[in-house]
Amino acid sequence: MSKEKVTQYSDEELFYFKSLILEKKEEAEKEIEMLKGQVSQDNRDELDNDSGYSFHIADSAAVATGRENIYIMIDRQQKLIGYLDRALVRIENKTYGICRVTGKPIPRERLEAIPHTELSVEGKMMEQRSGRR
Repeated sequence: MSKEKVTQYSDEELFYFKSLILEKKEEAEKEIEMLKGQVSQDNRDELDNDSGYSFHIADSAAVATGRENIYIMIDRQQKLIGYLDRALVRIENKTYGICRVTGKPIPRERLEAIPHTELSVEGKMMEQRSGRR
């Protein structure tokens, strides 16, 4: 395995990206807590309304579908947190901002838009082409 390239970004720039990533991570964690609270509230509401007279199969299906969508959103946020954590490790290792496919620097604009990215646009296109074959 080849040695990883060192980032082109200064310590000050890495600090900026770290702050950006930590902010996004905090937002994702808050989103997860809000979604979990929504599931808990839905569960309480379902128990409160669960009588022989109020039960309808369509209502139950709607609740289940809504709950499933919430779990999907929670899963997405958890995956995002994982990507953000990996980006923080790359910052600490001074390998942040280097495309894992091309080995070239990832432009600052791309990192500001997607701070957890491991790929430049060129690397993303190369990866997609190779994945299709």
